[in-house]
Amino acid sequence: MESTMIPMSHDWSGKEWDWPLQHEDGTVKINNTADHFDVQLDCQFFTPKEIEVRVAGDQLVVHGRHELRSGPSGMDIAREVHRSYKLPSDVDPKSLKSNLDNRGVLCISAAKKKM
Repeated sequence: MESTMIPMSHDWSGKEWDWPLQHEDGTVKINNTADHFDVQLDCQFFTPKEIEVRVAGDQLVVHGRHELRSGPSGMDIAREVHRSYKLPSDVDPKSLKSNLDNRGVLCISAAKKKM
């Protein structure tokens, strides 16, 4: 199965933000219209370098992993999320783009194929 990485952009300085941010709108939003496909995923506990977005076959795959090691105390914290979404057949996978905004929302969008 062929897998293609999707570069991620982000419009913030890369500094970690205060945790936890409060979201009242849920964890995942998917919008599939006649001209575009969008996924919004709450990734507030991850930095851009900790998130991988790729296409594997007809699946959009999102993987995030965050580790915090506290040193000699032996207390480690790890968070990991793995999500897979079946892409609609009319989505152009080459048009997929991802962006992590400064609130920690990962926005993935794609155009539909021209018919």
